[in-house]
Amino acid sequence: MLEGDKPWRDERLPLIEDRVRARLQQLSARLSDVDWLDGAFSAGDLMMVSVLLRVRSSGILDEYPNLAAYVARGEARPAYKRAFAAQLAVNTGNHVAD
Repeated sequence: MLEGDKPWRDERLPLIEDRVRARLQQLSARLSDVDWLDGAFSAGDLMMVSVLLRVRSSGILDEYPNLAAYVARGEARPAYKRAFAAQLAVNTGNHVAD
């Protein structure tokens, strides 16, 4: 994404996508049919959902239905919504000091 203007982008992209798919396959197998990484929803899930959101726009996440469902479950959690809103506020300069 950050190096899309480089002349070598088009020939490197398939390699990068294959590496991403390999890691997503591992995560998909790890999650299998469970809801969360470590039993109950945790900070690890907050972090993983944030990471997976970065690949959603590429369409690769759709190749792993259980991961797409995992992201949707994570985004729907009130704790995720609060954490995302707080991060967005900091990044946009709209945060209120405690």
